[in-house]
Amino acid sequence: MGVQVYGGNVKGSVNQQKLFEQGVRAGALGLMINSIVLAFVSLGLESVSRLIGGVKNLWGVVNFILAACLAGTVGVTKLAEAWRNKLGPQSLPHPPINIKGYALALFGLLGIPLAVTFSIPFALASIYCSDAGAGQGLSLGLLNLSIVIPQMIISVVSGHLGVAFGGRNLSAFLLGSIVAAINAFLAIFALPNPKNQVSLNLGSATAGH
Repeated sequence: MGVQVYGGNVKGSVNQQKLFEQGVRAGALGLMINSIVLAFVSLGLESVSRLIGGVKNLWGVVNFILAACLAGTVGVTKLAEAWRNKLGPQSLPHPPINIKGYALALFGLLGIPLAVTFSIPFALASIYCSDAGAGQGLSLGLLNLSIVIPQMIISVVSGHLGVAFGGRNLSAFLLGSIVAAINAFLAIFALPNPKNQVSLNLGSATAGH
């Protein structure tokens, strides 16, 4: 937000530093909106999962939302750059309301897949274990490893990826968008249908349904 949307620079002129600070504050507001959306979406996950045919389908749909939002970061960045280029290099205004609204909307929409990520993978692991008659402890441990290992990989790779593409974060966002889209297709078309996914109670499943 500070650099790519607001056009600021923490090491630049006084005006660039001011824009950077405004962008960071706008980003903090976006994170607050993200948390509010996350909280409300979490309350309705069970009802939504029943509506769309189960938690497996829910997991797939929200990954499409995640992919679209991460790809949308490119759009808001390009709009902000076009706005600054239109005004010329001597002018350093903050972005107009439509660009700020676009960016904050992305923050809010990202709260939807985040809410699902905090619960559905663990619920699905519990359901599959229940269907197979297997213990859930080992499966949830393996699930945690499948979360942590990619986090470690992206932490190492994303910085180098950004440098390779001009020092921006957009390359990492695009990589995340592609992976999320692939994950969505795999969730909907490759994962087997759990026997009891439609009648799932998310709270009891996560605790060991």
